[in-house]
Amino acid sequence: MPIYEYACQSCGNAFELLVRSDTRIECPSCHSSQLDKQLSVFATAESASARQPAPFASPCGSCGNPDGPGACQLQ
Repeated sequence: MPIYEYACQSCGNAFELLVRSDTRIECPSCHSSQLDKQLSVFATAESASARQPAPFASPCGSCGNPDGPGACQLQ
């Protein structure tokens, strides 16, 4: 049973809907059936350590130090 995202053309309401074979697709606010299916972004699960950047993972010059590449204390 997929979850789809919709935007109502009548009232502008954006919502998600779990769609089954017998689901009547309509806006929960105004009950209009004039809907635009939206592109969904897939969610992923990752551990907290995977979200932390590695201390020296970026190439020199990518940190944005105003003194230029090689000027930061990480070099």
